[in-house]
Order: sequence, then C-alpha cells, then structure tokens
Amino acid sequence: MTTQDLTGKGGLDVFPGGERRGSIRFVLAIALALMAAATGLLFVGRGEAEPYVLGLLAVLGMVGVFSLLATATGILRFAGGEASPMYRRVLDDAFDGIVVTDPNGRVVYANPAYCQLVDAADLSDVRPVERVFIGDPDVSEAVYRLLKAAREGRRLQEEVRVNGFSGEPARWLQMRVRPLGRSGADARHTVWTVADVSRERERQENVFQELQHAIDYLDHAPAGFFSVDGTGSVGYVNATLAEWLDYDLAEVGSGGLQIADIVPANGAALLTATASQPGQVKTEVLDLDLKTRSGKTLPVRLYHKVAFGADGAPGASRTLVLNRARTEGADPQRAAEVRFMRFFINTPMAIATVDRAGRIARNNGLLAGMFQGVVAADARPEGRSILAVVAERDRPALEAAIVKAARGQGDIPPVEAALAGEQERWARFWVTAVEEEGDQEAAIVYALETTEQRALQKQVDQAQKMDSVGKLAGGIAHDFNNVLSAVMMATDFLLNAHKPTDPSFQDIMQIKQNANRAAALVRQLLAFSRRQTLRPQVLDLGEALSDISMLLRRLIGEKVALDVRHGRDLWPVKADLSQFEQVIVNLAVNARDAMPDGGRLTLRTTNVPEIESRASAPKGMPPGDYVLIEVTDTGSGIPPEIIDRIFEPFFSTKEVGKGTGLGLSTVYGIIKQTGGYVFVDSEIGSGTTFRIYLPRHVPTPEETEAAAALLAPVQAGSGEARTAAADHTGQGTILLVEDEEGLRGLNARGLASRGYTVCEAGNGAEAIELIDAGQKVDLVVSDVVMPEMDGPTLLKELRKRHPDLKIIFVSGYAEEAFAKNLPEGGQFSFLAKPFTLKQLVAAVKETMAS
Repeated sequence: MTTQDLTGKGGLDVFPGGERRGSIRFVLAIALALMAAATGLLFVGRGEAEPYVLGLLAVLGMVGVFSLLATATGILRFAGGEASPMYRRVLDDAFDGIVVTDPNGRVVYANPAYCQLVDAADLSDVRPVERVFIGDPDVSEAVYRLLKAAREGRRLQEEVRVNGFSGEPARWLQMRVRPLGRSGADARHTVWTVADVSRERERQENVFQELQHAIDYLDHAPAGFFSVDGTGSVGYVNATLAEWLDYDLAEVGSGGLQIADIVPANGAALLTATASQPGQVKTEVLDLDLKTRSGKTLPVRLYHKVAFGADGAPGASRTLVLNRARTEGADPQRAAEVRFMRFFINTPMAIATVDRAGRIARNNGLLAGMFQGVVAADARPEGRSILAVVAERDRPALEAAIVKAARGQGDIPPVEAALAGEQERWARFWVTAVEEEGDQEAAIVYALETTEQRALQKQVDQAQKMDSVGKLAGGIAHDFNNVLSAVMMATDFLLNAHKPTDPSFQDIMQIKQNANRAAALVRQLLAFSRRQTLRPQVLDLGEALSDISMLLRRLIGEKVALDVRHGRDLWPVKADLSQFEQVIVNLAVNARDAMPDGGRLTLRTTNVPEIESRASAPKGMPPGDYVLIEVTDTGSGIPPEIIDRIFEPFFSTKEVGKGTGLGLSTVYGIIKQTGGYVFVDSEIGSGTTFRIYLPRHVPTPEETEAAAALLAPVQAGSGEARTAAADHTGQGTILLVEDEEGLRGLNARGLASRGYTVCEAGNGAEAIELIDAGQKVDLVVSDVVMPEMDGPTLLKELRKRHPDLKIIFVSGYAEEAFAKNLPEGGQFSFLAKPFTLKQLVAAVKETMAS
C-alpha cells in the first residue's frame, strides 16, 4: 500500500531533483520570451509599437490576476506549502503508525504503518483512532482521555493492552496525541502516533521475573539480610531473618519497623556510629545481639556495608547476618567467643581498646551510644580517637593516662573529664594496661557518664547551702525580732507621752518607721528560711490575680504592657493570700527592672493534671495535680553563670541602694513553705519565665462547713462590733513569760496601762512555780524559745494543771515551726514578733473574750 493523500486536493510542489530543474527552465523560458518581445518592440516605431505594448501588458495583467485568484482558492500552491516527497518518504517509512485528523475528526493523512497496525484493507477503511478501538472497553477510557487532550490542544501519552486483530495475540500499544502546530490553520489539526511496544513490555516483564527469582533466592538464603537507611528505618528484611526474629515479612518495608525494633540500643548505636570519608564505602564486622518480636536475644555476626555520599551522609546499608546461636554449642571455642562478645557489647559501661595514640581499635555499643555525636563525626583516615570525645582542656589528662597504661603501669587514677559538644556533659574514665602489648591495642579505656550524678550532687549542695543560709537567716531574724519588739513598744510609749506638736514627735515617728522597715526586712528573711507565719486559705488564683492587676499596672509603669491570661476552670489552692500577692509583686518588679526600655509582662495560669506532670514535670517535683502560674517577661534575661544563685538571700545584680537581694529569696521561701515549687528558664536577650506550681487543694467537708460559719459573723457584723473591737481596755490577770527582761518589762507596762494585772516570769519553770504557788491567772502570754523550759513544754504542764487555761504564744518564728511539738488538740493563739502595743492588747482582749 502506498501513501495516500486522502483530501484529493492538488497543488504546486517544488521537488528536489529533475522536477525542480524543469520548473526553473520554464520560468527562464518565459523570462527570455518577454525580453525578446521587449527587444523586438525597440525596432518598431513608437506609433506602431503602442498597440503591441498595451496588448502585452494586458496579457501579463490577466495572468497575474488569475494567479492570485488560483492561489487564494488553493488551486495553485507555491513550493514549500506542502511536504516535499522527501518528507513524505520519512513519514511513509516511519516505524510507528502516524495519522493526522482535522478539527472534525476526519483523517487527513495516514502512513502505511498505521494502516497495517489497524489492519485497514483499502483507503476507505482507514479510520481515526477512536473508531478503531471503540469496541474495546479496556481501551475506551484511555482513548477518551486522549481525545479530551486533543480538543484542549495538549500532549498526552497512554499505554493500553488491546486484543489482536484476525486472531493475533494481544498487544501493548503506546498512543500519543499532540497538536500539529502552535498557531494558524495547522493548530486545528491533531497528530496521533500509535506504536507497538509489546516487545519492550515483554522484556520488562522478563526483567521483573528475573528480579523476582533473585529476591526469592535472597529471601530463602541460609543467611539473613537487611537494609537500614540513615534515619534508622528498616527498608528490607529477607524471609530468613524475618523468620529468625519472628516477624511477618509483609509488615517489613511498610515504614513501621525501625532499627531499634530489631537491634538493642547499644547495638543500634554501633550500626549508626559507622563513619567514613565522603564518597567511600565502608564494611564493618560486628558481633552483637538482635532482638526478636518476643524480646528474646539472638547472637549474630553482621557484615555491615555502608556507602557514603559526596556530602558525607550515609546511604542505605547492605547488611549480611550470620546466626551464631546455631554454632554456639558445636564448638566450645566459638561458644566462648560468643559469650565474651555478648558481655563486651552489652555491658553497662562504655569500653574501648585503644593504641598508644588513643585511636580506637574496638568499642562496645554503649560507647558508641554515649559519644555518637562526637565519635561518629571524627571520621579521620587514621581512625577514630578516644580523645575526640573529651573536651580539649581535659584531653592531656586522659592522654597521659593512656601513655602510662601503654608502658604497663598499673593503679592509674581515674580521669574526670568534660565531654566534647555543645551540651555540658561529664564522664569518668578508667584506663588499664593490656597484658600482651600490641600495635593496635595498648590500653583498655572504661567510661561512665557522670552528668546526672554531678547535676544531682549540685542540687544537693545547693539545697544544703540554701537550708544552711535559711537556718542562719531564721536565727538572726528571731533574735532581731526581740530587739525590734522592744524598740517598737518603746516608741509606742513615747508617742503616747508626746503630742504631735512636740518637737521630738517627728523624731519618734521616724524611729517607728525605720523599725517597721526593719520588721519588713526580717519578715523577708523569715520567708526565705520558711519560718514565717502563714494564714493559708482556699484561693481562686484567677480572682487573686485579677484583684492585684491594677496594682501591677502601676508598679510596672506605662512602658511595660501587662497581659493576664486565665486558664479555664482553675482548681483551688490553699495559700496565704497576702504572701501570694507578695510573690507576684516581687516577680513583677524584677521583670520591670529587666525591661528598662519597655516590653511585655505575661501572667498565665493553667491546670496541670497528674498525667501531664508525670510526663513533663521538672526534676525534683513529684507528680500530682498542680495549678501553674507562669510569669514571663521580654527583658534582658538572666546570665547562665548566675541563674543558680538568684534565690540566695542578699544576692543581687542591681546597683547599690536599688535592691536588698531578698525579692527572689522571699519568693522561693513563700512557695516552698506553701508546698509548691518554683523554676526559672531564661535566655539572654529574649526574656525570663518563672513557673510556679502550687498543689491542688481538695476541700474537706469540715473545711466547707467552717468556711460557711466564718462568713456568717462577717456578713452580720454591725457598728457595735466594730466599736467593741476598737476598745482595747480590759480586766483580768495575765501571766507574762519572756526571757528578755527589757522586752518583758515593756510588754508588762503596756498591758498594765490597759487595765490588766500582770505577773512576770523569766521562763517556763518560773511560770509553773507561780501557778503551783497558787497564783490565779486568766491568760498566759508566753515566748516560745526560752531557757530551762520552752513554750511547748510549758503548755503541756499548764494543760495538766488547768485544761481550760487560755494561752497566747509570741515568737519570731512561724507558728508551724513549733506547733508540731505541741500536744494533740492543744488550743492556743499566736502573735508573731515584732508587734506593736496595739497589736498586743488587741490579741489579749480577743483571746480573753473567746
């Protein structure tokens, strides 16, 4: 069958060869004839030549007009308008079937390969692609997509399987469609290409079958194989290894199996610690244990091969696995070797054998796991060095120990050294000599990481330091309170004796104000030492923070924005409201000072359930239900070198006169005494966050009833009650027990001035002697810490003699500090030192009236 022009249109073609030369001769002949006619006219007279010239011009004009009309209608075509016979032969001889269709889907051109492919018998039997395969449902969808692409002017390719014509076997056809041109009339035509790719598909299937056979051989080989990538994901495990490890082969390769699932932690570190130069391929022989699905161990020998890319990143490994458990009982020497290697790999101490220069010959998994980020990065051609895991400043000490061991010296002291890396880590190294000295193994190095031990020791030392300072501060505060009590009592007497118009009245007021400032300083010391008196009550922290938000806004100033974010349904806590407010105020003042140019102070509250506290609780805080208060600023931050000292009393980074150094120590003491915990995170230039955890309080039925009973008198209070509270005079006999003679005298004088009869005793023993001598008393006001007999002992003795006798304890220590030493159910009142005369007589009258 020859190439057919199915449109039936003629045209003028300029072909190469003889036809092209014939066309040129015709054109030249016409040109020569015109020139001859023009020359002949020159010999004719002008008058006679004029008709001939007009006739010649008319003929040429008619030829030109008809040529234009013939070109416009397509009757006449210029050379190059259609494909020349050479291009036609290229299309006719093409191996793939080619057919061109117009916008209506009619076939414009079809080459012999297409006619043969679709089994077209004659010209009328040549059909477009969609009509050829219209009866095959497997091909219809692909043809539909091709037709849609043709209408949209897109290129598309599909591969389909079609049933053979005239009983031929099924074939694979590759169909492609593209527009004939990008613009003009050709853009409306579509070129279809149909190629028979059955042989290529057959070759692909043969390769796939061969690959399947190879995988089958590999799966059932008498050795195990696996591959793991750089992220630790196991990409391939053969059937033999899957059977050893009791895994379903279908589960492997789905992305759910990690190297840690089949290799214990120490062994996995050995595999991932392999390091080499970029572009190299490295093979290591490793003896370790694999882990089965049930958790049992399987001793194996691995031939672990890893190729490294140009950037030094490891590629997927090719690892051969030999089962050593099957040969362990057959050969005693092999069994001993297996036991030794299992001991070496799985020992809970990092071990490595090194040469004289410290280069590692062999190491166990724990060493690779502990120092993976350092040892793996030390991929020098001469080998990895144990010295690389140590910080540069401590390397000489470890290097000297290795040299001693290489010389055969024993009893080498252990080396405490910092580890290399960004994080602060420590380890202790023991170096021993090898009995038979060799070139590759001159010493054995044992290493044990001590980072957590050092951190714990540091915490213990810090806690002991804080406790010692707290005891000292509490002792000073107690003694100082006695002095302040005497000063404040004396100033009260002086103020009562002087009128405001007296010249010395202002001096006395100045003394009292300074005494009050000193008392506030002592309260801060007591707060740090956790020996202050707290009056805990059930609090809603959301309401408490809202109540002091206006005070905080005035404290931090206009440059600092305050953002308070309350958690939903906050649990109640039990704390002293005034002390909690002092905690927030102290933190807010520190945050303000850290933001001199302005910033943001954020207070956030939220509940922390026990499950969450178990997962993310800071070290040292037991799990439980807590309410978290976060105080975050955007200030300058706290330097790392001083962050461990910020809670110490009198430690301050502020200028002299701008702080006492007791703000954060007070916060620490109040939170600790409340039963909570406080932690700090800070970053230079980014700000600081204080996290306060207060334990959740679950009210008991008794507490609920007591709270309701306390509200009734307050709501029913009247003007008479307030007037009575303001009257501090009274009658009765008071036994005043105080070892400080001066303070005792001032207190006795103040009580006597309010109408009371006062008996004095220097300690508890003297008080008991007075009671036994028959002295009748209505109330006992006693210090807690006294020589011979202290306050708790005095209370026990008084209860034996007079069970209903009322008593008030006064002390510079917290009430809780001595309440545990009192008899169970012992009733008493408490007044914290230092106190004024007004506070003393008010406490006496309230206790006697109760």
